[in-house]
Amino acid sequence: MNIDFSILSATLLFLFVIDPFGNIPILLSAMKGVPQKRQSQIVLRDGLIGLLILVSFLFFGAEFLALLHLETESISIAGGVVLFVIALKMIFPSVIQVDKHQPVEPFIVPISIPMLAGPSTLATLLVMVKSYPGDEIGLLISVFAAWGISVVILALAPLLNRILKEKGLAALERLMGMLLLMMAVQMLVNGVRSLFTHTMASL
Repeated sequence: MNIDFSILSATLLFLFVIDPFGNIPILLSAMKGVPQKRQSQIVLRDGLIGLLILVSFLFFGAEFLALLHLETESISIAGGVVLFVIALKMIFPSVIQVDKHQPVEPFIVPISIPMLAGPSTLATLLVMVKSYPGDEIGLLISVFAAWGISVVILALAPLLNRILKEKGLAALERLMGMLLLMMAVQMLVNGVRSLFTHTMASL
């Protein structure tokens, strides 16, 4: 693809897919009964585990895709479809049932997986690795930036919940969903345009 890589755009894309604001209600429920000081420690600990998973996919994702013999255009189109579905769920969220009587503090689940390194984020990372070969350093910076912002937001979940309330968090999630939707459509357009160009060149 002849689209220049942008660290800022990649950071925003990862941030929108991780959707930390949308994860705040789930996190608060999972942390119910855990002392507030301990909550920050848990978010940082599980956040580092999530970062390790993301970085592993960043550096070994290309080999995984090579095994499947996937072309860049296919990855871009499939990634656009996935992001499109994620964005629609952010704009029109469904009611999520969570366990309100969790007996122990969370470990890895749900913070590391799926909040920070869930299937959607990992799939997006694989798409970016395939779409921008040779830009691993820029992608690494983007992953670190999006991860850092997400961890800070999750660590401040009780405060943000008190300030923004349920409606404010929902409004932010929908805004992020709209922006992600536009990025998904652009990814689809880029994939289809590149596929059309290559097809015409081969005729």
